[in-house]
Amino acid sequence: MGEVRRRLAASLLAGLCAVLLGVAVALGTGSEARPGATPAPVSPQTVLPATGSQWVATWTGAATGSEPGTGTGLPGRSVRNVLRVSAGGTGVRVEVSNEYGTRPVTFTDVTVALAAAGGPAATPGTMRRLTFGEGTSVTVPAGGTALSDATTLEVPAGAELLVSLFAPEPSGPVTYHRMAQQTSYLAPGDQAAAESGAAYGETSEHWRYVTAVQVLSRGVEGAVVVLGDSLTDGITSTPGADHRWTDYLAARLREEPDAPRLAVLNQGISGNRLLRDGNPDRTYSGDSGLRRLPSDVLRQPGARVLVVQLGINDIIVPPRQGDPGTIVTGLRLLTERAHASGLRVVGATLTPFAGHPSHSRELERIRQRVNREIRAGGVFDAVADFDAALRDPAQPLRLRPAYDSGDGLHPSDAGYEAMAGALDLSVLGPEGVGRSL
Repeated sequence: MGEVRRRLAASLLAGLCAVLLGVAVALGTGSEARPGATPAPVSPQTVLPATGSQWVATWTGAATGSEPGTGTGLPGRSVRNVLRVSAGGTGVRVEVSNEYGTRPVTFTDVTVALAAAGGPAATPGTMRRLTFGEGTSVTVPAGGTALSDATTLEVPAGAELLVSLFAPEPSGPVTYHRMAQQTSYLAPGDQAAAESGAAYGETSEHWRYVTAVQVLSRGVEGAVVVLGDSLTDGITSTPGADHRWTDYLAARLREEPDAPRLAVLNQGISGNRLLRDGNPDRTYSGDSGLRRLPSDVLRQPGARVLVVQLGINDIIVPPRQGDPGTIVTGLRLLTERAHASGLRVVGATLTPFAGHPSHSRELERIRQRVNREIRAGGVFDAVADFDAALRDPAQPLRLRPAYDSGDGLHPSDAGYEAMAGALDLSVLGPEGVGRSL
């Protein structure tokens, strides 16, 4: 009962803070440019609603490690990240991370804008310079993160954003998301506030420093957080097309008339396992799903439902987990911990991989045992049967040919769309507890 009261009090406090922040931003606070800087183009401010709104995470990109070759950071260069939000709102906050840095990093210019159609250019009039505690410069300690002050910006649901950062001085290695499946950009000098993308001549396939975007929204009821591996990271989806299965899910939630109004947060890391951290030669595979739960799921504002898509790498990546019961126990523990924080949990069956070089009869036996336990109930609140959605009816241990990217394990764009279609949206809504798919 004490924990319930504590969570209720925290919820009320968070709601009050959201209202106060909305009022403060509506009055124009927190938008001053630093002395001597060229002001970013700013269109007339949109008044944020004072009541009925809440801060909800609309995009996340889990930090996967320190980027190779960036031992002193990216001093004197501007980083422009391109990312697509799931839900829209009238205000924005951005989280920047130095989680895998070894020294503090100081950003003297951080901006957010709506992207123009393709490339690094911003939509005219949408550039906003972000502040951190009323200043435009922020120093993020090694291992730390910083959340910007709120700024007004009309962000349509499904919009593409640019988040740009400039650090003038050397620092430690860059914290990045390795497999973004999205082209981002670099430019010499401080080009963070440039609407034109002309200076951004160098491309990157990573997201750098930015790990979350939040929006102030009246219509969004909360967020679905997906904790997963490369199948959630979408590493075989078409680059730049936003065809991860979570992108298809976000589109369904926006477009289907009876769908709950939820943001979708992709916390997939390629190579991630439920029970073990990344191997020393694959630290970019991240901490185990059990260890990632507090940092990547529970702290996200608006988190209401957790979707778990983990376990296949525990079977196929050495050192392999040969006991299906241990994997199921780990999944149950993840569910219990999420329940303790008030989240509903939907779990996915482990998908076919008979066409992959790692496949063997023994590993298939483990996968089938885990899937039987998941389908029998008692592991999750609801089940998304990705195995049934992707398998070939003629050879059920393999992916359907149209859903196979070519490696026997990872789906094609059509396969990712089928995964999103396998999730009954009703289990994500307020009445979804205890339902199965």
